[in-house]
Amino acid sequence: MQLSKSEEELMNILWKQKKAFMKDLLDEYPDPKPATTTVATLLKRMTDKGFIDYKNFGRSREYFPLVKKKDYFSKHVNGLIKNFFNDSASQFASFFAQETNLSKTELEELKKLIDVEIKKK
Repeated sequence: MQLSKSEEELMNILWKQKKAFMKDLLDEYPDPKPATTTVATLLKRMTDKGFIDYKNFGRSREYFPLVKKKDYFSKHVNGLIKNFFNDSASQFASFFAQETNLSKTELEELKKLIDVEIKKK
C-alpha cells in the first residue's frame, strides 16, 4: 500500500519524531500550517492503511510509526526499478549517475559504496 504526498509529508514528521501527539505534529509543519482536522484525517487514513498506530492518554493520542522509513522507501525504489527500468538495477544506476548531476566527489563516494557491496558478495 502507498501513501499520498500529504501522508508522506506527515509520515516523515512522525519518522523524525518517533512518537508524537497532534500538537507536536502540527508544530513541525511550516506556515501556513494545515488545519487540525486535515491532519486528523490523514492520521486516520494512515492508521487504516497500517502505517501508524497510537496509544491513548486520556483524550489525547500519541502516534507512532509501524513502518520503518528505510523499508518504505526501499519498496518504492524497487517498484521504480521494476516499473521504469525493466527490473534492471544497472539501468537504474546508469540513469541515476547520468541524470542527477552528481559531483565527481559524490560519484567517487558512490563507487566506494558499490565496491564495498561487491566485496560482501
